[in-house]
Amino acid sequence: MDMSPSARSTRTGAAADSATRTRVRYAILLLIFLITTLNYADRATLSVTGSAMRGEFSLDAVRMGYIFSAFSWAYVLSQLPAGWLLDRFGARRVYAASIFSWSLFTLLQSSIGVFGSAGAAVTALFVLRFAMGAAESPAFPANAKVVASWFPTGERGTASAIFNAAQYFAAVVFTPLMAWLTHAFGWHSVYVVMGALGLVLALTWLKFMKNPADHPRVSKAELEYIEQGGGLVSGPRGAARPPDIAKAGGWSLVRQLLANRMLLGVYLAQFCINVLTYFFLTWFPIYLVQARGMTILHAGLIASLPAICGFLGGVLGGVLSDGLIRRGFSLTVARKIPIVGGMLLSTCIIGCNYVSADWLVVALMSLAFFGKGIGALGWAVVADTAPREALGLSGAIFNMFGNAAGIVTPIVIGYLVAQSGSFNGALVFVGANALLTVISYLVIVKDIRRVELRAL
Repeated sequence: MDMSPSARSTRTGAAADSATRTRVRYAILLLIFLITTLNYADRATLSVTGSAMRGEFSLDAVRMGYIFSAFSWAYVLSQLPAGWLLDRFGARRVYAASIFSWSLFTLLQSSIGVFGSAGAAVTALFVLRFAMGAAESPAFPANAKVVASWFPTGERGTASAIFNAAQYFAAVVFTPLMAWLTHAFGWHSVYVVMGALGLVLALTWLKFMKNPADHPRVSKAELEYIEQGGGLVSGPRGAARPPDIAKAGGWSLVRQLLANRMLLGVYLAQFCINVLTYFFLTWFPIYLVQARGMTILHAGLIASLPAICGFLGGVLGGVLSDGLIRRGFSLTVARKIPIVGGMLLSTCIIGCNYVSADWLVVALMSLAFFGKGIGALGWAVVADTAPREALGLSGAIFNMFGNAAGIVTPIVIGYLVAQSGSFNGALVFVGANALLTVISYLVIVKDIRRVELRAL
């Protein structure tokens, strides 16, 4: 049957679009990068406003440590339910609900002063931080699930490093902004601005996020490229559990994952890496104010310098790791070289105890967080190793271990500071955990490979 010229033109255009490899995956990566930036900025609100709030509500170092830890108690306890929800309902819906909820709880923290007494206000702050932690629990497992769906193995290290580096980008962009808001308008304004931004991002996520196989802008060439490279392009449909494993229930999967030596080493290492993360998110600005005598505004600006170095290191670590894979190195070597080298570099944070000049402190902190950025490839390792049947659950267990550091770190540092009157012991504690990360990857983790679940 003859076609009209316009019909032939339309068909030719469609074929050309299909043959052209689109790059929609990079737009998805940008979106999860922006969401993760806000995620970490919301976690850090209390570290920036903490000095002002301590005076208003008469908070000592120990009480401040417990309030800092409230987020992580809920975050850790909610990881397994979050992983189950992600595997059951998919990242699009669960992540949207997560962003909306944590942003609402952030917004509500601006109003704790209405309770009148300092004790009631502090209790409300603890409860809201706890609720925010539960709401944020699906975020990083969802990121890992999205990356496993949208990126082939050879690009996964860079993609994971980029979204993980958002923690530093958050400090670069939002720490100075939040410090300025606190200085100019009071600490309440920080929570209003950050909460409102999150509500907008929740709607944006719902509008633009889909699985690769369902996305209207993905060409056939890009879809094939992702799938042939190991991407799970159909999301949950492409990684359904075999019937016998499904009958065994979620706890049998958890036991299998925790019994795997390689994964256990990766989980332990993530705890140690996150000790550095939570020092930066909680006590670092207060360290600059109390131990180094800086103003809140100055500390906010100075804190962005190590964050810039951490961001650059984070991107470099992913690019280096994927580059080693393309040059023919094994996955094990390609992931371990940046992790071990970067975390060894992070131990230089202990050197801050032995220098007095502020510029040397900033230089050592910057070098430490540059190394931490290079070594923070844990989420790439999760995407490489998680069983196809339990991507969300595996990421949740990994994140649970990692963020247990968010409970331990602020409390331990609070006691160390309260007992000694200085941050010297705290910096030794942080540096020692960097060294434990190296030991974990060299001694406990052997070959890095995807785990195959046993049929039960």
